[in-house]
Amino acid sequence: MHKIQKAVIPAAGLGTRFLPATKATPKEMLPVVDKPAIQYVVEEAAAAGLNDVLMITGRNKRALEDHFDRNYELESALTRKGDDERLVRVQESSELATMHYVRQGDPKGLGHAVLCAEPHVGDEPFAVLLGDDLIDPRDPLLARMTEIQEREGGSVVALMEVAPEQIHLYGCAAVEATPEDDVVRVTGLVEKPEAGDAPSNLAVIGRYVLDPAVFGVLRDTEPGRGGEIQLTDALQQLAADEKLGGPVHGVVFRGRRYDTGDRGDYLRAIVRLACEREDLGPDFRTWLRDFVTTEL
Repeated sequence: MHKIQKAVIPAAGLGTRFLPATKATPKEMLPVVDKPAIQYVVEEAAAAGLNDVLMITGRNKRALEDHFDRNYELESALTRKGDDERLVRVQESSELATMHYVRQGDPKGLGHAVLCAEPHVGDEPFAVLLGDDLIDPRDPLLARMTEIQEREGGSVVALMEVAPEQIHLYGCAAVEATPEDDVVRVTGLVEKPEAGDAPSNLAVIGRYVLDPAVFGVLRDTEPGRGGEIQLTDALQQLAADEKLGGPVHGVVFRGRRYDTGDRGDYLRAIVRLACEREDLGPDFRTWLRDFVTTEL
């Protein structure tokens, strides 16, 4: 089996749910406490040993490239001021991984964005990380997924139990149990089913480890739900016919996940992460407790 080294991060979306903030600023650059959301995702990839990162971008996304590049003028100013703490934090983003960028061009869906990665990925298995899902570094989901892929081959998707009334917001997996409590065999996938049609309460969340055979399937995948090329549809074909590219497994994630794709969940993510910070948490928790008590 190939050792997985490459990660792909689709980041070409328009961020319409966060307008007008995203009119001129990529949604991936919106801060979660004091780091842009996209940096958490790249940090996760690097922590799992995936130091070759391809970001799929679009128009008006130049800020993403600038953020992960060196800023010599800023670094020089911080050095002259003797502000070593902020200097280290500024340099962190440019030292996380070897970054590459390609533009998607037309927004034809997640499946099309993944297909844009084929020239860079080649015939190696690779990870896909969606920027709206932040996984707490204390719960190393991606490392577990790469472990399963390197052992079993094929593709691996991240799954999470959700309430029946929420399943229509996600891709949903039909599964079979395996001897491992957190690993299932995926037999089918449905994109955003109604609750009555969902094969389980296991939702696909934004982490994938994919066999390169997915590229051939995506090239022949017709636009599906929303008129877009859906990655879920391609994975459904791989699950239905292992000859196309091996089995599809799922890792059932029971750790901490922060959804920054929804405005309410984005605010909740900021509060949770701020409360857990050693430098911010004590004072912020005190203020938050007083605010809830006196205002609400």
